[in-house]
Amino acid sequence: MSPVPTAVPAAVPTSVPVLLGLGSNLDRERHLCAGLDALAGFLQRMRCSPVFESDPVGIRSGPFFNLVVAAQTDLPLGELDRRLKFIEADNGRYALDRKGLPLDIDVLAYGDLVGDFDGLRLPRAEILRNAFVLWPLALLVPEQLHPETGRSYAQLWDEAQIDQRLWPAAFSWNAQALTPAALLQDWPAPV
Repeated sequence: MSPVPTAVPAAVPTSVPVLLGLGSNLDRERHLCAGLDALAGFLQRMRCSPVFESDPVGIRSGPFFNLVVAAQTDLPLGELDRRLKFIEADNGRYALDRKGLPLDIDVLAYGDLVGDFDGLRLPRAEILRNAFVLWPLALLVPEQLHPETGRSYAQLWDEAQIDQRLWPAAFSWNAQALTPAALLQDWPAPV
């Protein structure tokens, strides 16, 4: 009698927490909403930070809108990054005649990964350098720990000494206000 083959269990996809940074300085509302719509098509338990307006950093352009998304994904890091590049391309990011930055989506953190992964340095250094990344993180996931420093995003924001101008911006996606009215009142846009 021949032995009965043992069934090999199928690999169960594991869900990984991810943090993504989105920004736009060209038709900002349209491109950010298009980016969020596309992300909602394949991310799970997606939550958005308030939206902030800021002066540009590192480029000459008009002001940016920025926000952070926290979600879960079953995609490997490389596939997630590839999909983000397609979303950027669909919004004109790589067009030869573009006049600004229609949509930028960066993987800020992927689980607790630390290091270089096929050209992606995680966690992304901009977390600690740019207020338009750290403040939204501190509001969206205040108790979550930065994978490299081991400090919470709220602690990092409280201790940050970043010299950048930014302020909350009124913004809605899917008929839902992302930026709370109280935050808009407490931090009005500069005149």
